[in-house]
Amino acid sequence: MIESGLVPVFYHPDPDICKNVLKACYDGGLRVFEFTNRADFAHEIFSELSKYARAELPGMLLGAGSIIDAGTAAIYIQAGARFIVSPALVPEMAVVCNRRNIMWAPGCGTLTEIVRAQELGADIVKIFPGAQVGGPPFVKAVLGPMPWSLIMPTGGVSPDKENLKEWFGSGVSCVGMGSNLFPKEWLAQGEFGKITELISNTLSIIKELQSV
Repeated sequence: MIESGLVPVFYHPDPDICKNVLKACYDGGLRVFEFTNRADFAHEIFSELSKYARAELPGMLLGAGSIIDAGTAAIYIQAGARFIVSPALVPEMAVVCNRRNIMWAPGCGTLTEIVRAQELGADIVKIFPGAQVGGPPFVKAVLGPMPWSLIMPTGGVSPDKENLKEWFGSGVSCVGMGSNLFPKEWLAQGEFGKITELISNTLSIIKELQSV
């Protein structure tokens, strides 16, 4: 996550579209991908996607997001999730993930929640919703007294350089990004090559910002 600086966040009910999007991200240079648990039977789509990634996309780390309870986290881990992301801080999830040595990134919106997440063993803390809890100024303020924190905002992040410069300038370790990377019209028209190009360009911008 830190190396790439970008964690794409995606869900679609069609397994074939999910595979094409995952492949597009892989071709664009990404090796990490968050599939979100957004509907009934989403774990079945994830299981199929996980098997596809292991067979066809060597080195791709596929994780599950939008997980808000320990039971669901366990289901996705059993289906091959390499990491778990949550929009909230749920201590029971820490127990499940830590038992299996699976990285988990809980969602936090306050300094107290961030401290608690770190106490529970979270390596990376997700700031969510990123823009609404204070945006880049919030991240910068948190890192003042807690510079060891690894922070990933999701929500309010876009692939343009100006937006990314604000976030990485505040000290984030990586960013999560969803619909801005996957326009609905591109998905509907099967223009997955455009996703590859956008991913590649976004990674180039992030790499430039990380080197500053």
